[in-house]
Amino acid sequence: MDKIIWLVVTILCGAFFTGLGVYAMRRKKPMWFWSGSTVSEREISDIPAYNRANGIMWILYSLVFWGAAVFGIFRLDAAGTFLAVGTLGGIPILVIAYKKIYAKYKRER
Repeated sequence: MDKIIWLVVTILCGAFFTGLGVYAMRRKKPMWFWSGSTVSEREISDIPAYNRANGIMWILYSLVFWGAAVFGIFRLDAAGTFLAVGTLGGIPILVIAYKKIYAKYKRER
C-alpha cells in the first residue's frame, strides 16, 4: 500500500510540474516564476524563447518526481532520500536558473 500511495503522489507532482512546463512553453505572454508575480511583455525581448526556457526549467525539475516514482518501485527509502534531496536542492537551482533566464531575455532599455 505504501508504494501505491508513493506512486500516486510522485506521479501527480511530476505531472503537475511537467504540465507547468508545457503550459509555460505554449503561453503567448511571458511566464512568471513566483506565485502572484507578473512579467510584463515590455520586459522581455523574445517571449517565445523566454517561455521555452522557463518550460524546460520546469520539465527538468519534474524529472525529480518521475525519478522518485521509479525508484520507489524498487526501494522506497532510497526514493524518499532522492526526492528530499532533489526537491530541496532543486529549489535554489530553480531560483538561479530563472534569474539567468530572465537576465538573458530582459529587454535592454
